Amino acid sequence: MEYYNYIKSLHLIFVITWFAGLFYIPRLFVYQIEAFHKPSPEKEILGKQLKLMAKRLWFIITWPSAILATIFAIWLLILIPSWLEQGWMHVKLTFVLLLFIYHYKTHLYYKQLQRDEVKVTSNFMRIWNEGATFILFAVVFLVILKNAINWIFGVIGIVVLGILLMLGFKLYKGIRDKNPNA
Repeated sequence: MEYYNYIKSLHLIFVITWFAGLFYIPRLFVYQIEAFHKPSPEKEILGKQLKLMAKRLWFIITWPSAILATIFAIWLLILIPSWLEQGWMHVKLTFVLLLFIYHYKTHLYYKQLQRDEVKVTSNFMRIWNEGATFILFAVVFLVILKNAINWIFGVIGIVVLGILLMLGFKLYKGIRDKNPNA
């Protein structure tokens, strides 16, 4: 168990870099979608650069971080299998499953945009960008608080955060509609 803290540290580092990738890639998608609707040659120049940036972020940072975070998480569960008997861990693993689903769906958006298939709006992608934020809040509250009563307050906090983010999004959209350069 001497190396437990090293494994835990590596797990956290790769979770952080995984989330960094999941936070940034939808922003790149927003810019790709907006560039797709620009006139030539701006459309082609921006599109090519944004595709390259997305590819590097996705395959050099985000996917490797997801894989390594998972490997170190499994290693931690092997070292301390009693965590699997605790309710908070069951809920956390449910959110981790949601994170994998979010990651996979984001991968599908990535592939579409790499083929210049624009099937969603930039506003949709701005909202999509918040999915990882909700999962991060839920997992952090679960890991830190570890009990049901406090976790319920955490969920209420997540709902309030969601409402505030949606209000912020609507406010920002109103500002952007009035001033497209904002």
